[in-house]
Amino acid sequence: MPKINVYLPDDLADAVREAGLPVSAICQRALEQAVGRVSAIRRIVLDVREPVDLAAQLPNFTPRAVATLTLAIDRARTAGAATVTTADLLHGILAEGTNLAVQVLTAMEIDPTAIVVPSGAEDGRPAANALELTVTEATTMGHNYVGCEHLLIALAAEPDGLAGQVLRDAGADARSTRRAVSAAVAGYAHLRATTKEPANLLQVALAPIVQRIEALEARIS
Repeated sequence: MPKINVYLPDDLADAVREAGLPVSAICQRALEQAVGRVSAIRRIVLDVREPVDLAAQLPNFTPRAVATLTLAIDRARTAGAATVTTADLLHGILAEGTNLAVQVLTAMEIDPTAIVVPSGAEDGRPAANALELTVTEATTMGHNYVGCEHLLIALAAEPDGLAGQVLRDAGADARSTRRAVSAAVAGYAHLRATTKEPANLLQVALAPIVQRIEALEARIS
C-alpha cells in the first residue's frame, strides 16, 4: 500500500499522540471524502449535458447553494455550453437572490443588482477550481455546511475566472469578503442564541459589518 506522509504542527502532533487517535484511519477517511467531493464537483462543472442530483452529490451544500448551482447549470445549458463557468456561478448567486452572499455584498456597500455578469469566453476549469475552493473555505472557517457565502469568497479569490475580476473590480476582493462573511456568520449565530424573535436576525447581524471592515482597514493602513 502506498505511503503518504502527513506533517502536523508540534502542538497538534502532541495532542494526537496523547489522545491515541488512529491517524492512518482518520486521514484515509478524510482523503476519501475529499476525493469524493472533488470528483463530484468536477463531474458537475465540467459536463452539464448529463442530469445530476445535486443534493445527493453534494450533501453538505445548503439548499440555497444547491439552488444557486442549479441556476448556474441552467444558464450554461441555455447558452449551449458543455461546462459551467465562474460567470454562471456568479449568475446563480445573484439570481437566487435570498442567500447570505447577496446580503454580504449589500453590507459591503456593493449593489448586487448593479453587478453585470460577464459574458466573455471562459472554460470550466476556473469554475471547478472555485467550487473546490468553496469547500476549502467552509472547512477552514470551521463550518459543517457549504453555503453561497463560501462560494462568494471562492469566486473573489479564484484568479483566472471572469467572475472574480468583476467582484474585485466592484470592491469584493477575497480578504474583505472573507472578513465580511465571518462577521455576518458570527453576528447571526450570537443573535440567534440570545434573541427570542428570529425575524430580521440576518439584517441585524449584517448591520455592523461595514463599520468593522472600515475600522480594520484604518488600523491596517
